[in-house]
Amino acid sequence: MAFYVSLLAHTVQAGTPLLLGTVGEIYAERSGVLNLGVEGMMVMGALTAFMTSFYTGNIGLALALAMVAGALLSVVHAFLSITMRANQIVSGLAITILGLGLSGFLGKPMIGMTAPHLASLPIPILAEIPIVGPIFFSQDLLVYTSILLALVLWFVLFKTRLGLNARSVGENPAMADSLGLNVYLIRYVCVLLGGVTAGLAGAYLSLLYTPLWIEGMTAGKGWIVIALTIFATWSPLRALLGAYLFGGVIALQFRLQAIGIGTQAPQFLLMLPYLTTIVALVLISLEAVRRRMGVPAALGLPYVRGES
Repeated sequence: MAFYVSLLAHTVQAGTPLLLGTVGEIYAERSGVLNLGVEGMMVMGALTAFMTSFYTGNIGLALALAMVAGALLSVVHAFLSITMRANQIVSGLAITILGLGLSGFLGKPMIGMTAPHLASLPIPILAEIPIVGPIFFSQDLLVYTSILLALVLWFVLFKTRLGLNARSVGENPAMADSLGLNVYLIRYVCVLLGGVTAGLAGAYLSLLYTPLWIEGMTAGKGWIVIALTIFATWSPLRALLGAYLFGGVIALQFRLQAIGIGTQAPQFLLMLPYLTTIVALVLISLEAVRRRMGVPAALGLPYVRGES
């Protein structure tokens, strides 16, 4: 029983950065902007958080600056894809390449070093509940924050006028514009939210999940976020379940490797995030699948006022 409790607790930890990245990406895509730069935003958030924690020892400041780093890259993507109407796929890939390259260059002197990191924060009484307590209520602050964030963002997206406006912009921006909504502003805000949560996801990786600096430590998790956004059918609530499903696969992978299973072909495991993303992107490019999955109608399409 202890093995399974430990595995499930690790599942929640492994799923947390995926959940943080996904809830923000859902908002970006719901507004009509495809962001393939999540990986770059996550890795820059991870590096920023690690370096800030290493030099200052201030975890709060590290988390804040990680979100700023993700936000800055998301603004670049928003400017290119919304204002300049550049190809969103190309822009996102450029952000990822930039983030990976920049983090590799700036983080090279930090490889192998450790920094002050987040500690577990058990919730009194709840943490004592058998089985459930160690899995969900003996985690750290960002785990609790990610769950609360998913619930709040689901409520905002589907139960408030703000969410309705974001979804309207992603479905029919021309109609939304005619009703007085600022399409460009809404898209900017949604993409910015995606950058902030991606930066926070990266911070989780370097300050808790793997509390030392390793080049390319996101290891494709940004691509898993893209796939998970699609598999969750653009719902933060379903993303909560999907993130833990993917996290379970990651946790199980480490457990299997620990007992010697899968060590013969580690490259196969490394390619899975990219393969999953390719399959997901192919699916949403098929019109029949788009209709059935409820893909935002204007996803990936730049909006020009006066053009339908």
